[in-house]
Formats: sequence, C-alpha cells, structure tokens
Amino acid sequence: MTPVDQAHGPRTRRGTFGPALLAAAVALGLAAGCTSSRDEPGGGRSPASSNSASSSPSPRTPPPGPVLAVKIDNAPAARPPTGLDAADVVYAEQVEGGLSRLMALYATKLPPAVGPVRSARESDLELLRQFTRPVLAFSGAQGKLLPLIDRAPLTAVTPEESSGAFYRDADRAAPHDLFLRPKDLVPSPPGAAALTTGFRYGAAPPGGTPEKARSVRFPAARFTFTWSPDRARWLVAMDGRASVTTGGQRVAAATVVVQYVTVRGSRFHDFLGNTTPYTQTVGSGRATVLRDGRAFDARWERPAAADGTRFTTADGAAMTFAPGQVWVVFAAAPGGAVRDGSR
Repeated sequence: MTPVDQAHGPRTRRGTFGPALLAAAVALGLAAGCTSSRDEPGGGRSPASSNSASSSPSPRTPPPGPVLAVKIDNAPAARPPTGLDAADVVYAEQVEGGLSRLMALYATKLPPAVGPVRSARESDLELLRQFTRPVLAFSGAQGKLLPLIDRAPLTAVTPEESSGAFYRDADRAAPHDLFLRPKDLVPSPPGAAALTTGFRYGAAPPGGTPEKARSVRFPAARFTFTWSPDRARWLVAMDGRASVTTGGQRVAAATVVVQYVTVRGSRFHDFLGNTTPYTQTVGSGRATVLRDGRAFDARWERPAAADGTRFTTADGAAMTFAPGQVWVVFAAAPGGAVRDGSR
C-alpha cells in the first residue's frame, strides 16, 4: 500500500478536500436536499428499502446522507475488483473501444476498500442526477469535462483533492492500482433511503419465463449472468470468466436489469482519438429484468434527470426487484449504438 502519486492517471480537478471541507460539502448537499420540492411526491424517486412504491420520508425524518458512487475499472487487467460485492447497485456502461466500466453505489454498507478506481465520463453526470448531492469518487477526467463536473450537483472527489482517502496497491500495475477507502469520504453508510433510483422491491410479478443464463455483449466486452438455485442469485461472469473479488467472494446479483438505451457519440475523445460514448439514461425504452431464475419483459421510463427510473411489466404493473444487489447493464438499443466512434 503506497501513497497516491499524482503523476499517474488522467487529469484531475483543481483544489484539495481536507476532511473538514469534505464534511462541509456533504452537509451543504443535505441542506439543499431539505429545501428542494417537486410536483410529484418524492420527485418520482423511490427509496431502495421499500418493498413497493413508497413516498418520501416525512418532514420530521432527517434527510439521508449522500450515496457514494465509485467509478471502477473493468478492463481485464484490472480484475479482480475489490469491494464490488458490497455495492447496493452496479451500473455497467460502454466506454471507448467498446470496453466496459462500472459505477458502484454504496448506501447500506461501506467496505474497507473499493477499486481499482478509474476516470469519470459525461454520462455519469446525467445518471447521478437522480440522487441528492451524491459523492462521486473517481481518478480524474479529461480537461474539457472537468468544468461540467464542477457544475454538476454532486461532490466530486479525486486523489488530487483527497489524497488520504486513496492509495495505490504496489502489487498492481498502473493505471489499475488506485483504490479508495470509502469511510474516509463517507464516515457511515447513509442507508437505503439515499438510493433514490426509482426501483421498487417486493414479490415477483406473475409471468416471466425460466432463464438459466443471459449474456449481454458490448463491442469488446461481455457480461454473463447465470442463475444459481443454491444461492438464489445470478452469478456474474465477465468476458467468460467468473467475477470474484480480491476477498474471494463471488460477485452475485439478486436482480439483473438489461436496459436498452441510446449509446451515441459524445463531444469528448480519449487520448487515442476514440470518441467517448454517451449513454442516455433519460427517456424510455425496453428492458429485460432477471430475478428468481426468470426473465421478465419490461419497460423503463425516466422522464427527467432528477427522476429515478421506473420499470413496469408488459401489462403496466410495477416490475418489482428482488431484495439484494442490483446490476443494471446499459445495452445499446437497435439503431442506437456507436459504431466507429461517431453517429
């Protein structure tokens, strides 16, 4: 375990967050959450702890602390991951070259370490708008994206700003060696009420078809989810290999969502000139939900960036999720995929 070397990684934001400044930023976000209002109770948001659609906490209930979002490297050289099994929600998105990257959300528990931590993308800002002032931990971002991150309604933390919360693993090669100590950013888990994803949890709806395994392909990556009756979970594999954390835990999800979205070219490029994909998570479309060994055809809807995503069955009923870790894989809808870096 070595201190963070600022020479590694992409360009990061200016300034430094000490513990006091970070606490003040989090408190400011909570104050902002106390004064916000929406036409719909809860703004279309639904705490993950409920077993059905539920309303916002009562006015006497203190607002939850911020959810922690961590950008996690998912290149083959970055595996195995650390702390991924403790996440409440894992989002998988396409990045340059057709590879994948993960965003893990932590609300009900904080593992000792998470990583490898990598850089942010423009899509992350839209995705995180559904939460009240979340804390986003990432290694950095390209210079042209930094002003957008600065203006986003979140607390962005990089090694440059909070070096004490990050460390480098001497047994790993850069850039796959950066790790986060979550409790140095968020002293205690905020609880399920901070997960304003719009997801609804409860007993499975009627219908669905038996499903043993489901694969989702990106241009240069593949996710496979295999149902385990013994564990009552979907075992996660990436590029044909079982996903196991550094602690030896098999990564497994209670619910898997394959959400079909538009993946278009953005205004940004990587250092090789490849266009950075933009995953559009506001709108509506088709989805497949895997739970309890069955696959359900579903629809998703997220009217605005500040709203959570609601899933419904083919007949319009609530598509409930099984309690436990949720994986959401953003797959390109037909006609909505980046081909050669432009669209």
